[in-house]
Amino acid sequence: MTITAQDTEALRALRGLEDADASVRLRAALTVGTTPDPRFVDKLVERSAVEPEFFVRDMLTWALTRHPVSLTLPRLLHEVRSERTQARSQALHTLSKVGDQRAWPAITRDLLTDADDEVARSAWRAAVVLVPEGEQPALAEVLATQLGRGERETQLSLSRALVALGDVIVPALDAAATAPDPRVRTHALATQRLLRDPDTGFEFAIEEAKRVVVLGGAGQAGQHGSGDEVGQGDEGDRGDQGAEGHGVDQEAPGIGHEGQ
Repeated sequence: MTITAQDTEALRALRGLEDADASVRLRAALTVGTTPDPRFVDKLVERSAVEPEFFVRDMLTWALTRHPVSLTLPRLLHEVRSERTQARSQALHTLSKVGDQRAWPAITRDLLTDADDEVARSAWRAAVVLVPEGEQPALAEVLATQLGRGERETQLSLSRALVALGDVIVPALDAAATAPDPRVRTHALATQRLLRDPDTGFEFAIEEAKRVVVLGGAGQAGQHGSGDEVGQGDEGDRGDQGAEGHGVDQEAPGIGHEGQ
């Protein structure tokens, strides 16, 4: 069997994906994405499940989007059922970038409520990209069950996912705004504010909602004249690998740039 120069380069890139040096792995992922080859897909998916560096995972996702969906989709759908949390999270993130609605049935309630915050956040982002027309209200109801969950980054991710669905989230938010748990009420009120005024910063919306809850208000945050508005100004969250700034397009991201 004749080994061509292209084969040699492919083998070198595949070996580079496991190099101890993160910069070497980054360049290898860029090479693999620049010259797509069906032989790369399995390795890219496998590496995504274990790669420790965010900016390398970013490039691995981009490289996968450069390959035919017919090759990547089955592997990614298999990965979302993995017992390894990073495998699930990265596969969901990549599915959000691929954007093929055939992946929608794989976005289960179990994934949307996964105990691991990174997996759940990736599932929320994938869901709002892949949800078919007419399924948004049902998705909003499931997402609303997660209001009040986690710390700032997790709550910001959920609010962004909900707001991306548009006005269909209003009934679910209205119900959550009267929940017994003050964290749920606060998060629901803040998300209502972001839906009405997307330029409001998340921190401002949360602080305003806290004041409403403390004062016993059941109405929507933002209707009580609570001070000067703050511009958007939120830092993008690290894990927001998808719709919130992961920064992987069909153009290669800059080497060494972490996106967040």
